[in-house]
Amino acid sequence: MATAKEIKRRIRAVKNIAQVTRALQLVASSKMRRSQERMLSARPYADELLRVLSRLARAIADDEEPNVFAGEESGDADLRLLAERDIHTIGILLVTPDRGLSGALSGNITRRALQFVQEQRAEHGNANLPVKFLAVGRRGRDFVVRNHLSLLAEFVNLGDIPHASDVRAIARVISDAYLSGDVDAWYLVYPKFVSSLVQTPTPIQLLPVQPPEASEEETGQHLDYIFEPDAGTIYAALLPRYLETMIYQPLLETVASFYAAQFVAMKNATDNASDLADDLSLSYNKARQAAITTQILEVVSGAGAS
Repeated sequence: MATAKEIKRRIRAVKNIAQVTRALQLVASSKMRRSQERMLSARPYADELLRVLSRLARAIADDEEPNVFAGEESGDADLRLLAERDIHTIGILLVTPDRGLSGALSGNITRRALQFVQEQRAEHGNANLPVKFLAVGRRGRDFVVRNHLSLLAEFVNLGDIPHASDVRAIARVISDAYLSGDVDAWYLVYPKFVSSLVQTPTPIQLLPVQPPEASEEETGQHLDYIFEPDAGTIYAALLPRYLETMIYQPLLETVASFYAAQFVAMKNATDNASDLADDLSLSYNKARQAAITTQILEVVSGAGAS
């Protein structure tokens, strides 16, 4: 049984840990609210861009412009982002946090990425389908390196507010690899922010770009838009912005998911440390009482012997 002095030392260490986890919990709580506000404020832009592309796609389909959706026949590099081809190599844009202390968030993302790779290999009937990873975040980068997977590029320490230049750089690496034929399809795996308690690792397709489907509200509308110079040219001009938006929004979701997961993890750690300190205090009191009782018995025994 541990002595009272050892138990007291453990109590002090546990209380120090509780102070650290409580401080991290408060910081995560503050940053979580700000990151959620940024994430929610960016969603209307992404939704409106999808609606514009949906209208353009319908206008192109009504005008029967086959070259727009057959990117291989067009010399425009932006339109070639629509071209579908046989899958010989796939790319995974793995978005994870840079830091830890966020519970199982990073592990869930990497496991979902591996599961998605197996699903793609099964879908294409190739158990050895080559996969190239582009890691955003140190946790994902370390996972790829640790498991000796193919790492095409890495982007780390982007901060809580990703800069437009970083997003453009990521989009350029992805589009260049796709247009050069090194990668035939690009997918993104990120933690989708559902609530402060739920962050769901979600895969989405980046390339080839899938023309957005019309919403239920727009399906019944037949508005005659006038596009200048034409719908196909505008569509090609918006494709790079669409790809950047498809990358930027998950980056914001990842930041919000990280601070939400860290807040929950640090709260649980603080509660567990407090419970452990209470249990140790009870053990300390018992050990101290036992020592006092022993001393009293020794005094009584000595007095009786004399």
